[in-house]
Amino acid sequence: MLRKLLFVLPSVIFLGVIAFSLWGLLSERDPSAVPSALIDKPLPEFDLPPIEGLTGPGLSSAALADGEVKVINIFASWCIPCRAEHELITALAEEHGVAVYGINYKDKPADARLWLAELGNPYRSIGADRQGRVAIDFGVSGVPESYLIDGQGVIRFQQIGPLVGPDLEDKILPILEEIRR
Repeated sequence: MLRKLLFVLPSVIFLGVIAFSLWGLLSERDPSAVPSALIDKPLPEFDLPPIEGLTGPGLSSAALADGEVKVINIFASWCIPCRAEHELITALAEEHGVAVYGINYKDKPADARLWLAELGNPYRSIGADRQGRVAIDFGVSGVPESYLIDGQGVIRFQQIGPLVGPDLEDKILPILEEIRR
């Protein structure tokens, strides 16, 4: 009996792994979609200082409770995809009039200031998350990430990774229009 079990058990496990793999390959799920636990939940509470050496306020959840639809972009100067998406973040703020706020993630203040001076600063205000604690509260898996926040301070959409190509026109702007209604 034990011999039979030792033969059958690995075979059953192997067949289970094959079945699960086939289900993953053949299902209609989007493998790049990562569900966020924060969608349709209020912003986490936070209060961040400004980037050291920059004038202006930092960023807090209380300051964002103003009834305005907005985007929070989490970025870092050392992040290559952040540099790639910065043009679209700037267009979102300047050409489409969206309130964009930044959270500078685990960055050296001098590097962040230099990056903003070189690429431009589309953010209404920026909070420095030097330890990454606020990013953890947001559930950030890596930078960049952006969040669309409705007028009641509820997270309505999360963009994991950089905004590229048609993302602005095809994803972000339609969702912003929908939550502005």
